[in-house]
Amino acid sequence: MQTSAALQRIQPSATLAMTSRVFELKRAGVDVIGLGAGEPDFDTPEFVKEAAIQAIRDGKTKYTNVDGTPELKDAVIAKFKRDNGLDYTAQQVTINVGGKHTLFNAIVATVEAGDEVIVPAPYWVSYPDVIQFAGGTPVFIAAGADQGYKITPAQLEAAITPKTKWVILNSPSNPTGAAYSAAELKALGEVIERHPQVWVFADDMYEHILYDGFEFATIAQVCPSLYERTLTVNGCSKAYAMTGWRIGFAGGPAPLIKAIAKLQSQSTSNPCSIAQAAAVAALTGDQSFLKDRAAAFQTRRDLVVGMLNEIDGMHCPTPEGAFYVYPEFSALIGKTTPKGKVIATDEDMIGYFLDDARVAAVHGAAFGLSPAMRISYATSEALLREACTRIQTACADLR
Repeated sequence: MQTSAALQRIQPSATLAMTSRVFELKRAGVDVIGLGAGEPDFDTPEFVKEAAIQAIRDGKTKYTNVDGTPELKDAVIAKFKRDNGLDYTAQQVTINVGGKHTLFNAIVATVEAGDEVIVPAPYWVSYPDVIQFAGGTPVFIAAGADQGYKITPAQLEAAITPKTKWVILNSPSNPTGAAYSAAELKALGEVIERHPQVWVFADDMYEHILYDGFEFATIAQVCPSLYERTLTVNGCSKAYAMTGWRIGFAGGPAPLIKAIAKLQSQSTSNPCSIAQAAAVAALTGDQSFLKDRAAAFQTRRDLVVGMLNEIDGMHCPTPEGAFYVYPEFSALIGKTTPKGKVIATDEDMIGYFLDDARVAAVHGAAFGLSPAMRISYATSEALLREACTRIQTACADLR
């Protein structure tokens, strides 16, 4: 059977492909350290688990409203008010099967052939593929290490055309960990204000994983004039270590939320009822553990950044948040491995690290900016130290 044209426009997720490869190697008994998965190694908090267990005992195992239970919508409304100073009603909130589902719903519900969506690069791997699935055209703005992996207002202004429908802003970023300050967001918002056809997809999934006292801001908060043109997106996966529970959510204009619900009614229908009950507990319960986990991630960040920057030819900026680093290594391209293979691309480098050093990361081309790689430091300090030592040795062996 011939697959659809829409499906042929996309590629499998590079990050999930690497994660699957690591699972295969480990099952085969290979001593490989996986630094490719974007998943906290912390466990879901006990009080969240208990809420899920209680929901099962209480028989909350039936269908719910398509786009979320009233209880979870109330919890999301309270979260947006508490954390971001944003006011939404139940008609302005959508609950989805993870943040990726929120992205898919929003883009597929609004983007048509000929529409453009601005995507800063490096980008999360799913952004361009979902846009292309919907028939739209991703327009990339490159923001390298020299500008902290953040786009400038001038770059944004130059990229906007009459065909632009969305701008995607992800802060803190996957894959770089770069985060926009309130002032930086306001400057970008002032550009968008001048183009009334442009909406903002604010991906705030790593909101609570921040370092060095960095203060989080989201664009609808700092640019109230964009409130009616912004979908503020978040979820439980990263901060609450609930990746497998699959709960994402967003607040935005009621007509857009209604369109998302219409699409969801003919795809997944409601998110898992038990996961929704757990998410209520996560969002309304004690939030103090979030700072403790962020502090642990910061220690790991400092370890990884320090060890990677000891490598001659590798430059690893220090990220403001998330649990990724994005070192660039243009000075290593063209070198030769001990087995005689020339490192021509960052994908070659990742293959070398996997085959010779037994460390798995994801090549920068998958995120739209090369030569670089994404390393997730959401694992133990002992494994991170060993992985970075292996990378140091592998790079020292290049000639």
